[in-house]
Amino acid sequence: MSFWILSIPLAALVALTLALASRRGGGVANTQNRDIEVYRQQLAEVESDLQRGVISAEDGERLRLEVSRRLLDADKSASDAGSQAPARPGYMLGALIAVAVFGGAIWIYSQLGAPDYPDQPLKTRLEVAQNLMGTRPSQDEIEGDLGTPEINPNADPKHLELLEKLRVALQDRPDDLQGFALLARNEAQLGNFVAAHKAQGRVLEILGNQASASDYADYADILILAANGYVSPEAETALTSALQRDPENGTALYYSGLMFAQNARADIAFDIWRKLLQDSPPDAPWVAPIRAQITIAAADAGVTYELPEAPALRGPTAGDVAAASDLSEAERDEMIRGMVEQLSDRLANEGGSAQEWARLIRTLGILGEVDRARAIWAEAQQVFAAAPEAIDEIRAAAKSAGVAQ
Repeated sequence: MSFWILSIPLAALVALTLALASRRGGGVANTQNRDIEVYRQQLAEVESDLQRGVISAEDGERLRLEVSRRLLDADKSASDAGSQAPARPGYMLGALIAVAVFGGAIWIYSQLGAPDYPDQPLKTRLEVAQNLMGTRPSQDEIEGDLGTPEINPNADPKHLELLEKLRVALQDRPDDLQGFALLARNEAQLGNFVAAHKAQGRVLEILGNQASASDYADYADILILAANGYVSPEAETALTSALQRDPENGTALYYSGLMFAQNARADIAFDIWRKLLQDSPPDAPWVAPIRAQITIAAADAGVTYELPEAPALRGPTAGDVAAASDLSEAERDEMIRGMVEQLSDRLANEGGSAQEWARLIRTLGILGEVDRARAIWAEAQQVFAAAPEAIDEIRAAAKSAGVAQ
């Protein structure tokens, strides 16, 4: 409704302005009519001055003749302007302009606007976003709603046995920094993110002021994974601490953008992600999630954005392929497994794109290492929990490997 309330008077105002401009001939005539009235008043004043003796008869006659001459010239000019101008052209033109302006506005708005969408002034949108930020559920509330986390069913029993021993040992060693850091990593790999963030929280307590940006970013990462991709107030606090120590920390920047995207500030999320995507190496772990979400953020922010072409995946060079052609079947198999191990190690330690995770899972399936492919698939779902499009791409590879439905 506000659109129509504003557009109608604006269209009328534009039409009136153009119509008045089109009637400049009439404006000249009006000016000349005013001049005639002035000259008539001057003649009356001359007669009054003669009667009161203010001016002499000679001066009065001279003034009367001069004013009369000007009066006749003005009257003649007004008559000529009136005879040359068409009858009231501005009103017809003004009506046509009004129809064109208002009709054009309606057509454009019907194509590009949202007539039935309620008005959302900037102030209101900011208030909505601020309210969302201020009323977010806590980490404990989200974890309570999610229930007991699902532990990786394909975990190595020996690994589980060693992890349990570590848990027991740390009960009597509350200040064992390396022990709790190891516990946090292993709990996270197992998918037990609640236990993992508690262990990482203890790492931060032990380190105190010595905690680094990476320590806080890791803590936020585990909190968000435990909340199934949701950035809680506790995670936000950890992200703030990470960015205070290192404003360029990629993990903290990515999750900060995710937090704003979740709370109606897609404009801020887009700005953060665009710069981070531009400045990051193609195999940075946050690149794939950003690519999966940035176009949505741009659209929500009202920004026209074209996603840059994805960088080429790392793979065997032409020399590698040529060398492999000269190898026996067993040697080629060993070479492929070596490349798989390199990719697996890099993804585990440095992260990588969704395409690389998918390639690893697909290759493991071809090699017949189904259990390992299944474990990688489970880990990938945790890594890309906040990027559904990336998950879909990896799921396709997992299906081809026979470890997903």
